[in-house]
Amino acid sequence: MSFVLVGGVAAVLQGVPTSTFDVDVVHARDPENARRLAAVLRSLEACYREHLPKRLEPHEEDLTLAGHHRLSTRLGPLDLLGRIAGEKGYEDLIDHAPLTDLGRGLRVHVLDLEVLVEVKEALGRDKDRAQLLEYRRTLEERRKSDRETS
Repeated sequence: MSFVLVGGVAAVLQGVPTSTFDVDVVHARDPENARRLAAVLRSLEACYREHLPKRLEPHEEDLTLAGHHRLSTRLGPLDLLGRIAGEKGYEDLIDHAPLTDLGRGLRVHVLDLEVLVEVKEALGRDKDRAQLLEYRRTLEERRKSDRETS
């Protein structure tokens, strides 16, 4: 499956002291990836959160569209995003998302902190503005640490 981990979990993995309640990913929207993603979502018993208690499930063809899919799964909330910050899709983000080892052989592409800051700035929502201070502080600390070790 092809996706980039974005949002709060991506920030936490890069040292930002924040909390989050869901997992956000931008997925590749090609038909083959949509097929694989739909199979994983079925195994996670995914359904749209905004339609609960009715259980509307995402379909392959839905996953090829640029919209957002706010899902509830048996493992917790998952937001599948066709694009972030208005225009950035999987193809725009993948070069800024190094593979990160999460342990036990699980490696995922995680959007780098610099681009996460740019995304938060572009979104401009109150919640994003509130988080920007910590994102920027962590980014500056990482840059300082990199300079000291160079």
